[in-house]
Amino acid sequence: MKIDSPLPGTEPPRNCSRCPRLVALRRACQAEHPDWWNAPVHAFGDADAWLMLAGLAPGKHGANRTGRPFTGDHAGDLLFATLARFGLSRGLYDARIDDGLALDGAIIVNSVKCLPPQNKPTPAEIANCRPFFERQLAALPKVRVIIAIGRIAHDAVLRAAEVRLAAHPFAHGAVHALPDGRCLIDSYHCSRYNMNTGRLTSEMFADVFRTALAFKDQTSGPNSSTSPR
Repeated sequence: MKIDSPLPGTEPPRNCSRCPRLVALRRACQAEHPDWWNAPVHAFGDADAWLMLAGLAPGKHGANRTGRPFTGDHAGDLLFATLARFGLSRGLYDARIDDGLALDGAIIVNSVKCLPPQNKPTPAEIANCRPFFERQLAALPKVRVIIAIGRIAHDAVLRAAEVRLAAHPFAHGAVHALPDGRCLIDSYHCSRYNMNTGRLTSEMFADVFRTALAFKDQTSGPNSSTSPR
């Protein structure tokens, strides 16, 4: 299976060996499911995007299986439905990489490229993947707004921007000004758990995208961090 990245030259190699624990899990998945993607998952979307969605990491039965971020699991159902709702995609999402779906004005970049056990990368694994994440941020000069899907993605964006995490606490709906003029908007992760427990609803998720659209045409971003709306 071959999947092209919208950001060539920024992705880790297919056999990346930076994280021994993740390599061991990858090999176990390759043995159990040899027809799955089972490799670092590329970014997906529009290389000229104004909006970047910073994700956590591939899910075992989602991106690790299909090779496309958020594709094939419950989180993708809400994410791609929301992208379509706000005119940020073309085609119909059908939970497979050959469904013809394309993103317009948006791109998805995971902060950790490989499947972690229990969907929980360690701080060292996040740090090992940071150079790839930063390289991809740098390759997206037209991005003006970043939505962090979850706390780990939020922290990854702040570290890439070289700002103090304590000065920008994570909170669903919070907006943070970054030094380069971009703005970062926080969202709870669109996971099955968060949806089932009511921590996140489809309208709460949609509100994050409404905020992003409000900042789309601002060249300098918000003046300061703001509380959730």
